[in-house]
Amino acid sequence: MSASKRDELVAKAQDIFYREGFHATGMDRLVAETGISKTSMYNHFRTKEDLILATLQHRHNELHAQLMARTEELAKTPKERILASFDSLKEWIESGEFRSCMFIKASSEYQDPTHPIHIAAAEHKRSGLRYLAALAEAAGAKEPEVLATQLMLLKEGAIVSAHLEGHAGMIEAAKAAAHTLVETAVAAARL
Repeated sequence: MSASKRDELVAKAQDIFYREGFHATGMDRLVAETGISKTSMYNHFRTKEDLILATLQHRHNELHAQLMARTEELAKTPKERILASFDSLKEWIESGEFRSCMFIKASSEYQDPTHPIHIAAAEHKRSGLRYLAALAEAAGAKEPEVLATQLMLLKEGAIVSAHLEGHAGMIEAAKAAAHTLVETAVAAARL
């Protein structure tokens, strides 16, 4: 299988796992929906878990780039970008493709914190945290890591709430709370 065929398989498997779940999706289902033979699949991925890890890496690269690029399009300053990150999150939730967070799902299905799938999901979240911490530091916030953690909690809570409630209204509430946190952290740095 060529690299492009491998990438195509990973993208198709990602869609299936995102829609159906990891444990609920067997290799026979993947073969049927992707049109790739089981032999070809196992030539590139020794196990279903190897394929899951590839889909998580693909999703991380895709989603992280998409959300960061959109955030930077929406705002110019670091402080504005922190708040715009909630707008890009809202756009994703309202896109019609939102089915909660694939990484939250992965960590829920693979709960052992030492499992490679759980580790990959946690690293995705840490990556978002690092991005917010860099923005908070550039915005001049006092204790940027603390602010980033608070913002991440708001985002994660909003994602779960949007999934449960079926709409993005929770993002607006989270953004309003984020605005207060950012203003407070920046003002505290000036004292």
